[in-house]
Amino acid sequence: MFDQLILFAASLAANFFSALSGGGAGLIQFPMLIFLGLSFGTALATHKVASVALGLGATLRHLKESHLERRFSLIILGAGLPGVVLGALAILHIPERAATLALGVLTLGLGLYSVFKPQLGMDHTPKNQQGRVLVGGMAGLFVVGFLNGSITSGTGLFLTIWLIRYFGLDYTRAVAYTLILCGLVWNGAGALVLGVIGTVEWGWMPALLAGSIIGGYLGSHLAIKKGNLWIKRSFEIVTILIGLKLISDALF
Repeated sequence: MFDQLILFAASLAANFFSALSGGGAGLIQFPMLIFLGLSFGTALATHKVASVALGLGATLRHLKESHLERRFSLIILGAGLPGVVLGALAILHIPERAATLALGVLTLGLGLYSVFKPQLGMDHTPKNQQGRVLVGGMAGLFVVGFLNGSITSGTGLFLTIWLIRYFGLDYTRAVAYTLILCGLVWNGAGALVLGVIGTVEWGWMPALLAGSIIGGYLGSHLAIKKGNLWIKRSFEIVTILIGLKLISDALF
């Protein structure tokens, strides 16, 4: 029972901040599963399955705002899902320390980039959604999907910043796409693959799912109420913390 309470509290906190900033639940949830005794592979598969509930909780709140466009949603899914599946299949063959260090540097760079771009994501100015430039955007979505399938912490943040920087979305809309499409569909595909080739600790799942759904809903609600500037600051804080933690994990 005590372990279940720890799982619920950690999952609630992780997914609340993830829903608020557009990613990063793995910063707390994945290491916590390892700390409580799961192996890397089992913790990864368990985290992936639980993270689908974050998408569910966020979906319940964001769908009320109707921010998602069907065509653009299909583009994100079509370009990203193959990357997710390949990433999930490849994760067991990627050197963990090198991948963690690279991800940490990239994630830290995302946060600093946003800090030094005050107007980034403040306005919704859609672009690059037609013709040849769309192909480049879809290639980026594939790469982000691969990272999502293979790496555990913070990859939703990459999708958020790609949607803002390349496609011209504001933070509110970008986070909505990330939490619903990445959190629910991409993570669902990754969870399915890892569930088949790996092991899931199903006995821990009720507490993780409850924390994910509630945290995802509450974080999304606060993000919608506070708007772009609040989300931008949350994004910057979470990315910088995740980047520093991943770099520390890789080096020490």
